[in-house]
Amino acid sequence: MEESEAVKDRQRAPAVMCRGVTKYFEERGGDGRAPGWPGLFGRRARRRITAVDRLSFTIPKGEIFGILGPNGSGKSTLIRMLSTLILPDAGEIEVFGRDVVADSLAVRRTINRVSVDAAFFKKLSAWENLSYAARLYGVPRGEARERTASILEEMGFSREKMEQPVEALSRGMQQKVAIARALFTSPALLLMDEPTTGLDPVSKRQVQDHTLRVRERHDTTVLLTTHDMDEAERICDRIAIIHRGRFIVEGTLADLRGHVGRDGASLEDIFIELTGKELVELDEEK
Repeated sequence: MEESEAVKDRQRAPAVMCRGVTKYFEERGGDGRAPGWPGLFGRRARRRITAVDRLSFTIPKGEIFGILGPNGSGKSTLIRMLSTLILPDAGEIEVFGRDVVADSLAVRRTINRVSVDAAFFKKLSAWENLSYAARLYGVPRGEARERTASILEEMGFSREKMEQPVEALSRGMQQKVAIARALFTSPALLLMDEPTTGLDPVSKRQVQDHTLRVRERHDTTVLLTTHDMDEAERICDRIAIIHRGRFIVEGTLADLRGHVGRDGASLEDIFIELTGKELVELDEEK
Protein backbone atom coordinates (compact mmCIF):
# COMPACT_ATOMS: atom_id res chain seq x y z
CA MET A 1 0.00 0.00 0.00
CA GLU A 2 1.35 3.44 -0.91
CA GLU A 3 2.09 5.86 1.92
CA SER A 4 -0.70 8.25 0.92
CA GLU A 5 -3.21 5.39 1.03
CA ALA A 6 -1.90 4.27 4.42
CA VAL A 7 -2.32 7.80 5.76
CA LYS A 8 -5.88 7.95 4.43
CA ASP A 9 -6.67 4.63 6.11
CA ARG A 10 -5.39 5.95 9.44
CA GLN A 11 -7.48 9.09 9.02
CA ARG A 12 -10.57 6.95 8.48
CA ALA A 13 -9.73 4.66 11.41
CA PRO A 14 -11.51 5.09 14.76
CA ALA A 15 -9.62 6.81 17.54
CA VAL A 16 -9.39 3.63 19.61
CA MET A 17 -10.05 0.01 18.72
CA CYS A 18 -9.54 -2.82 21.20
CA ARG A 19 -10.00 -6.45 20.17
CA GLY A 20 -9.89 -9.22 22.78
CA VAL A 21 -7.49 -7.29 25.01
CA THR A 22 -6.28 -9.17 28.08
CA LYS A 23 -3.78 -8.20 30.77
CA TYR A 24 -2.55 -10.34 33.66
CA PHE A 25 -0.65 -9.43 36.81
CA GLU A 26 0.90 -11.63 39.46
CA GLU A 27 -0.02 -10.92 43.06
CA ARG A 28 2.25 -11.43 46.05
CA GLY A 29 1.35 -14.26 48.36
CA GLY A 30 -0.28 -13.84 51.73
CA ASP A 31 3.10 -14.06 53.47
CA GLY A 32 4.33 -11.02 51.56
CA ARG A 33 6.88 -12.93 49.50
CA ALA A 34 7.44 -12.04 45.89
CA PRO A 35 5.85 -14.32 43.26
CA GLY A 36 7.79 -17.52 42.82
CA TRP A 37 9.34 -17.57 46.30
CA PRO A 38 8.58 -20.66 48.39
CA GLY A 39 5.84 -20.13 50.94
CA LEU A 40 4.83 -22.34 53.84
CA PHE A 41 5.57 -26.04 53.35
CA GLY A 42 7.35 -25.32 50.08
CA ARG A 43 4.29 -23.96 48.29
CA ARG A 44 4.95 -21.06 45.97
CA ALA A 45 3.27 -17.71 46.78
CA ARG A 46 1.99 -16.97 43.27
CA ARG A 47 -1.44 -15.88 42.08
CA ARG A 48 -2.30 -14.59 38.61
CA ILE A 49 -4.86 -11.78 38.48
CA THR A 50 -6.78 -10.95 35.30
CA ALA A 51 -6.91 -7.15 35.26
CA VAL A 52 -8.45 -6.80 31.78
CA ASP A 53 -10.36 -9.75 30.36
CA ARG A 54 -10.90 -10.17 26.57
CA LEU A 55 -12.10 -6.59 26.22
CA SER A 56 -13.33 -5.37 22.82
CA PHE A 57 -14.70 -1.90 22.04
CA THR A 58 -14.32 1.02 19.63
CA ILE A 59 -14.22 4.78 20.24
CA PRO A 60 -14.90 6.94 17.16
CA LYS A 61 -13.02 10.18 16.63
CA GLY A 62 -14.30 13.17 18.58
CA GLU A 63 -16.21 11.15 21.18
CA ILE A 64 -15.97 11.48 24.95
CA PHE A 65 -16.15 7.90 26.20
CA GLY A 66 -16.52 7.29 29.93
CA ILE A 67 -15.65 4.18 31.93
CA LEU A 68 -17.15 3.63 35.37
CA GLY A 69 -16.24 0.86 37.75
CA PRO A 70 -15.16 0.04 41.28
CA ASN A 71 -11.52 0.15 42.36
CA GLY A 72 -9.60 -2.77 40.90
CA SER A 73 -11.99 -3.24 37.99
CA GLY A 74 -9.36 -2.64 35.31
CA LYS A 75 -9.89 1.03 34.42
CA SER A 76 -6.37 2.28 35.09
CA THR A 77 -4.76 -0.82 33.57
CA LEU A 78 -6.63 -0.15 30.34
CA ILE A 79 -5.48 3.49 30.34
CA ARG A 80 -1.86 2.40 30.86
CA MET A 81 -2.05 -0.01 27.92
CA LEU A 82 -3.47 2.69 25.67
CA SER A 83 -0.65 4.96 26.86
CA THR A 84 1.90 2.27 25.82
CA LEU A 85 3.18 2.17 29.42
CA ILE A 86 2.41 -1.56 29.69
CA LEU A 87 1.80 -4.17 26.99
CA PRO A 88 -1.30 -6.34 26.58
CA ASP A 89 -0.77 -10.08 27.12
CA ALA A 90 -3.33 -10.91 24.43
CA GLY A 91 -5.43 -9.09 21.85
CA GLU A 92 -4.80 -5.92 19.89
CA ILE A 93 -5.06 -2.20 20.58
CA GLU A 94 -4.97 0.41 17.83
CA VAL A 95 -4.92 4.19 18.27
CA PHE A 96 -5.83 6.02 15.04
CA GLY A 97 -4.98 2.86 13.12
CA ARG A 98 -1.57 2.34 14.72
CA ASP A 99 -0.77 -0.66 16.89
CA VAL A 100 0.27 0.36 20.42
CA VAL A 101 2.98 -2.32 20.48
CA ALA A 102 4.43 -2.17 16.95
CA ASP A 103 4.01 1.62 16.54
CA SER A 104 4.33 2.79 20.13
CA LEU A 105 6.38 5.91 19.32
CA ALA A 106 3.88 7.09 16.73
CA VAL A 107 1.01 6.42 19.16
CA ARG A 108 2.68 8.46 21.89
CA ARG A 109 2.84 11.48 19.59
CA THR A 110 -0.97 11.50 19.30
CA ILE A 111 -1.93 11.08 22.97
CA ASN A 112 -1.62 12.74 26.33
CA ARG A 113 -2.61 11.45 29.74
CA VAL A 114 -3.88 12.86 33.02
CA SER A 115 -3.85 10.62 36.07
CA VAL A 116 -4.78 11.09 39.70
CA ASP A 117 -1.12 10.58 40.68
CA ALA A 118 0.49 13.13 38.37
CA ALA A 119 4.21 13.74 38.91
CA PHE A 120 5.93 17.15 38.96
CA PHE A 121 9.18 18.87 39.77
CA LYS A 122 7.87 19.90 43.17
CA LYS A 123 10.37 22.70 43.83
CA LEU A 124 9.58 24.40 40.53
CA SER A 125 6.59 26.62 39.85
CA ALA A 126 3.58 25.62 37.81
CA TRP A 127 4.86 27.78 34.96
CA GLU A 128 8.36 26.22 35.12
CA ASN A 129 6.89 22.73 35.01
CA LEU A 130 4.77 23.62 32.01
CA SER A 131 7.64 25.49 30.36
CA TYR A 132 9.68 22.28 30.53
CA ALA A 133 6.81 20.40 28.87
CA ALA A 134 6.62 23.12 26.20
CA ARG A 135 10.27 22.61 25.31
CA LEU A 136 9.69 18.86 24.95
CA TYR A 137 6.90 19.59 22.46
CA GLY A 138 8.84 22.32 20.63
CA VAL A 139 6.47 25.15 21.60
CA PRO A 140 8.14 28.61 21.65
CA ARG A 141 8.51 30.07 25.15
CA GLY A 142 6.31 33.14 24.62
CA GLU A 143 3.53 31.15 23.00
CA ALA A 144 3.80 28.52 25.74
CA ARG A 145 3.33 31.08 28.51
CA GLU A 146 0.21 32.60 26.95
CA ARG A 147 -1.26 29.20 26.15
CA THR A 148 -0.54 27.97 29.68
CA ALA A 149 -2.07 31.05 31.28
CA SER A 150 -5.16 30.77 29.09
CA ILE A 151 -5.78 27.11 30.00
CA LEU A 152 -5.19 27.65 33.72
CA GLU A 153 -7.35 30.78 33.87
CA GLU A 154 -10.22 28.91 32.21
CA MET A 155 -9.98 26.50 35.13
CA GLY A 156 -9.91 29.27 37.74
CA PHE A 157 -6.14 29.30 38.27
CA SER A 158 -4.78 32.82 38.78
CA ARG A 159 -1.57 34.03 37.12
CA GLU A 160 -0.08 34.73 40.56
CA LYS A 161 -0.42 31.05 41.49
CA MET A 162 1.58 30.12 38.39
CA GLU A 163 4.76 31.47 40.01
CA GLN A 164 4.42 29.48 43.25
CA PRO A 165 6.28 26.17 43.77
CA VAL A 166 4.04 23.22 42.99
CA GLU A 167 4.68 21.78 46.46
CA ALA A 168 3.05 24.91 47.96
CA LEU A 169 -0.16 24.42 45.98
CA SER A 170 -3.20 22.52 47.18
CA ARG A 171 -3.93 19.04 45.88
CA GLY A 172 -6.67 20.47 43.69
CA MET A 173 -4.39 23.16 42.24
CA GLN A 174 -1.72 20.56 41.48
CA GLN A 175 -4.27 18.51 39.58
CA LYS A 176 -5.20 21.56 37.52
CA VAL A 177 -1.55 21.94 36.55
CA ALA A 178 -1.50 18.28 35.49
CA ILE A 179 -4.60 18.80 33.37
CA ALA A 180 -3.16 21.96 31.81
CA ARG A 181 -0.01 20.02 30.92
CA ALA A 182 -2.07 17.32 29.22
CA LEU A 183 -4.22 19.82 27.33
CA PHE A 184 -1.20 21.92 26.38
CA THR A 185 -0.66 20.25 23.01
CA SER A 186 -4.35 19.69 22.15
CA PRO A 187 -3.75 15.93 21.78
CA ALA A 188 -5.74 13.88 19.28
CA LEU A 189 -6.51 11.41 22.09
CA LEU A 190 -6.75 12.57 25.70
CA LEU A 191 -6.67 9.84 28.36
CA MET A 192 -8.09 11.10 31.66
CA ASP A 193 -7.79 8.70 34.59
CA GLU A 194 -9.99 10.10 37.40
CA PRO A 195 -8.81 13.64 36.58
CA THR A 196 -11.05 15.57 38.98
CA THR A 197 -10.40 13.48 42.09
CA GLY A 198 -9.69 15.86 44.96
CA LEU A 199 -11.16 18.91 43.26
CA ASP A 200 -13.92 21.02 44.77
CA PRO A 201 -17.26 21.22 42.87
CA VAL A 202 -16.41 24.53 41.18
CA SER A 203 -13.00 23.28 40.04
CA LYS A 204 -14.56 20.06 38.77
CA ARG A 205 -17.00 22.04 36.66
CA GLN A 206 -14.18 24.20 35.28
CA VAL A 207 -12.17 21.13 34.26
CA GLN A 208 -15.24 19.53 32.68
CA ASP A 209 -16.04 22.72 30.76
CA HIS A 210 -12.48 22.96 29.46
CA THR A 211 -12.52 19.31 28.38
CA LEU A 212 -15.68 19.99 26.38
CA ARG A 213 -14.07 23.07 24.81
CA VAL A 214 -10.98 21.09 23.79
CA ARG A 215 -13.19 18.51 22.09
CA GLU A 216 -15.17 21.24 20.32
CA ARG A 217 -12.15 23.28 19.20
CA HIS A 218 -9.78 20.46 18.22
CA ASP A 219 -12.04 17.43 17.67
CA THR A 220 -10.09 15.72 20.45
CA THR A 221 -11.19 12.23 21.45
CA VAL A 222 -11.40 11.70 25.22
CA LEU A 223 -11.38 8.50 27.24
CA LEU A 224 -12.40 9.31 30.81
CA THR A 225 -12.38 7.04 33.85
CA THR A 226 -14.22 8.41 36.85
CA HIS A 227 -16.13 7.60 40.02
CA ASP A 228 -18.18 10.78 39.63
CA MET A 229 -21.56 9.82 38.16
CA ASP A 230 -22.61 13.44 37.58
CA GLU A 231 -19.38 14.10 35.70
CA ALA A 232 -19.85 11.09 33.42
CA GLU A 233 -23.51 11.94 32.81
CA ARG A 234 -22.66 15.56 32.01
CA ILE A 235 -19.81 15.23 29.53
CA CYS A 236 -19.71 11.66 28.14
CA ASP A 237 -21.32 10.70 24.82
CA ARG A 238 -21.19 7.02 25.73
CA ILE A 239 -20.47 5.19 28.98
CA ALA A 240 -19.28 1.70 29.85
CA ILE A 241 -19.46 0.02 33.25
CA ILE A 242 -16.51 -2.29 33.87
CA HIS A 243 -16.14 -5.11 36.40
CA ARG A 244 -13.29 -7.62 36.67
CA GLY A 245 -11.85 -6.33 33.43
CA ARG A 246 -15.01 -6.76 31.37
CA PHE A 247 -17.70 -4.33 30.21
CA ILE A 248 -21.08 -5.40 31.55
CA VAL A 249 -22.92 -2.64 29.68
CA GLU A 250 -21.93 0.03 27.15
CA GLY A 251 -23.81 2.79 25.33
CA THR A 252 -25.44 6.19 25.64
CA LEU A 253 -27.30 7.15 28.78
CA ALA A 254 -30.53 6.32 26.94
CA ASP A 255 -29.10 2.88 26.08
CA LEU A 256 -28.21 2.26 29.71
CA ARG A 257 -31.66 3.38 30.85
CA GLY A 258 -33.19 0.96 28.36
CA HIS A 259 -30.95 -1.80 29.69
CA VAL A 260 -32.43 -1.46 33.18
CA GLY A 261 -35.92 -0.57 31.90
CA ARG A 262 -36.11 2.82 33.62
CA ASP A 263 -36.54 5.83 31.32
CA GLY A 264 -35.89 8.50 33.94
CA ALA A 265 -33.11 6.75 35.84
CA SER A 266 -29.98 8.69 36.71
CA LEU A 267 -26.58 7.20 35.96
CA GLU A 268 -26.11 6.62 39.68
CA ASP A 269 -29.38 4.67 39.82
CA ILE A 270 -28.30 2.60 36.82
CA PHE A 271 -24.86 1.91 38.28
CA ILE A 272 -26.29 0.79 41.62
CA GLU A 273 -28.86 -1.45 39.95
CA LEU A 274 -26.30 -3.09 37.69
CA THR A 275 -23.69 -3.52 40.39
CA GLY A 276 -26.33 -5.11 42.59
CA LYS A 277 -27.44 -7.62 39.98
CA GLU A 278 -25.26 -8.16 36.94
CA LEU A 279 -21.98 -7.98 38.82
CA VAL A 280 -23.19 -10.77 41.07
CA GLU A 281 -24.07 -12.85 38.02
CA LEU A 282 -20.68 -12.11 36.45
CA ASP A 283 -18.90 -13.15 39.64
CA GLU A 284 -20.82 -16.42 39.62
CA GLU A 285 -19.62 -17.07 36.05
CA LYS A 286 -16.06 -16.72 37.28
